[in-house]
Amino acid sequence: MTKEAAERVRTFPSLPEIDDVTRREFLIGAAGLLLLPAGCSRGAVGGGGADARTIEHKYGETVVEGVPERVVSVGYTDQDPLLALGVRPVGIRRWFGDPPNGVWPWAQGELGDAKPELLPADAINYEQVAALEPDLIVGISSGMTRNDYDTLSEFAPTLPQSGEWVDYGVPWQEQTRIIGRALGREERAGELVSDLERRFEQAWEEYPEFEGATVTVIGAGGGFFYLYSEADRSVRFFTDLGLRLPGRAAEVATEDDYYVEISEEQFGLAEADVIICFSASPADEEEIRSHELFRRLDAVREDRVVYLTENDDPLKGALSFNTVLSHPYLLENFAPRLAQIVRRARSNGRAANG
Repeated sequence: MTKEAAERVRTFPSLPEIDDVTRREFLIGAAGLLLLPAGCSRGAVGGGGADARTIEHKYGETVVEGVPERVVSVGYTDQDPLLALGVRPVGIRRWFGDPPNGVWPWAQGELGDAKPELLPADAINYEQVAALEPDLIVGISSGMTRNDYDTLSEFAPTLPQSGEWVDYGVPWQEQTRIIGRALGREERAGELVSDLERRFEQAWEEYPEFEGATVTVIGAGGGFFYLYSEADRSVRFFTDLGLRLPGRAAEVATEDDYYVEISEEQFGLAEADVIICFSASPADEEEIRSHELFRRLDAVREDRVVYLTENDDPLKGALSFNTVLSHPYLLENFAPRLAQIVRRARSNGRAANG
């Protein structure tokens, strides 16, 4: 991804702030550090009560000993599974919006009265993390570089993501299980995953119309337009419910990347039973709403588009997070609305089956 392309989409919530350490190295606080050999991470200083766990990831292995007590979340969404597992991070990385203490409504009950330090969104501040004296650093959704991992591992055992997925692409199930294992709470993590998977199964039964319905997720910002693939976290929520990308959209937006840039003449690729439109600003939303070619789409004419623009909108946040805590929020607060839109498409005989 070029720097220019990254800047265009960095305010879209369905993708992490792209202006981050994935495309530039930050050496703040790193000068003079004696780094451990590649792939190693020193053990935790946590108390007893849990056997040592070895966790494999894209940069090697991390060993966590004892029970971590001071956990820093440098990932964009890792605070959710931490909180779901009963751990209140001492540091949380900002992403977008301004939720209280860096936590959205679906996780505020788990945070309680704790007030974690908020870390910057654009880069991992090594000195700030070190000052929190962590005994575990979690960055599964951080997109951390090799340099980030080596530096952070000097402070505490550090968890980047598995190399099995693209950056930011670890499924919520795996994210929850890995964090649970690091915390010595693997059994509880499995229970959380199973419980949420059952809730999705209940949604399939409650909304049979989702099966085979089509959805597209698009972005608009700075005069550019994007079509998201099934690698994107927001699209995954819909596919977990039984919806799918239309055939043409899936052919163009492959899982090799989160999205592809499309031209105005390609707006037809977005035709679906439901269109989700992320906009970087109100002006960007107005631009795509008023575009003649976009307005010709059946979904637009029949009011089957969900526009998400304000960064403090919990729906925008929940569709972006794709976590064990945000999905229950969506199943309760968005699934009924989604079902109504799909029914409208079917009743109009305009289901986009691709």
